[in-house]
Amino acid sequence: MLITGIGGFAGSHLADLLVDQPEVEVFGAGRSAPGRLEHLQGRVAFRRVDLEDAEAAEQVVAEARPDRLYHLVGRGFGLASWQDPWGTLETNLHCQVNVLEAVLRAHSPTRVLVVGSIESHGAVSAADLPIVESTPMRPASPYAVSKAAQDLLGLQYFLGHHLQVVRVRPVNHIGPRQEDSFAISGFARQIAEIEAGRRPPVLAVGNLSAQRDFTDVRDMVRAYHLALERGVAGEAYVVGRGRPVAVSHLVDLLLAAARVPIEVRPDPARLRPVDVPVSFCDPARFRAQTGWEPLVSLEQTLADTLDYWRARIAATG
Repeated sequence: MLITGIGGFAGSHLADLLVDQPEVEVFGAGRSAPGRLEHLQGRVAFRRVDLEDAEAAEQVVAEARPDRLYHLVGRGFGLASWQDPWGTLETNLHCQVNVLEAVLRAHSPTRVLVVGSIESHGAVSAADLPIVESTPMRPASPYAVSKAAQDLLGLQYFLGHHLQVVRVRPVNHIGPRQEDSFAISGFARQIAEIEAGRRPPVLAVGNLSAQRDFTDVRDMVRAYHLALERGVAGEAYVVGRGRPVAVSHLVDLLLAAARVPIEVRPDPARLRPVDVPVSFCDPARFRAQTGWEPLVSLEQTLADTLDYWRARIAATG
């Protein structure tokens, strides 16, 4: 099996899951050193490559000879895409084209997972909720445009080249190891730093009224695995817990777990140019096809994320 972007947030958790599968050899590819994989040293074969280089993509696919390929590499932060829209589009599409072309040239029956995003459905009205696979795409950020394009590109390679591509559109997934540029992980880091006396007892926040279908990353990577094992090639599946939760509720849960009193203060720099008020999916089609169910509670996700940052902060002295 090959995981592109194995050193990232979801990629590292997917590696945790796959290395424990019987008779599975896990290859990983990515541009940067896989710091999140130190605990898997010796169990994963990692290749440091830039998948925007077509020759490098072809070499890593030829070496791994994967029967399953999870394509996770790319730019994944929606707010940053407003500052560099072309860079987001170029990276996410260029890497995927190179990987799919490498699979074509390998002439192997590789099943490929293309990871889109629920954000490709974008500015949904209340009448369009919950989001299902047939909900029209109305991407509201450059990142969302790139994910919609990746989704359609995966479909085109299935229709035009008969590659065994399965597409998923995951909701917001959260948990330990996520970059602090993402809201919930960023809040957890701030709280850990406040507890350690490294910043004033003030939590800087953006829009807390937004409601999202938050799902634990460990549940999400189980969904990725099931999608390739049981999903139908050529199809797309929305994946998530299936209920909206306000960001403010998660902040309240984090503050309740904090070891010191903390004030909440709005920070305009954390606001997005466009922020969809409510977004959640109905994953009934995916559950029926694969049997997937979320297992990790939001309370456990937040506790693990906060403990992750506490350990990181303590390790830096």
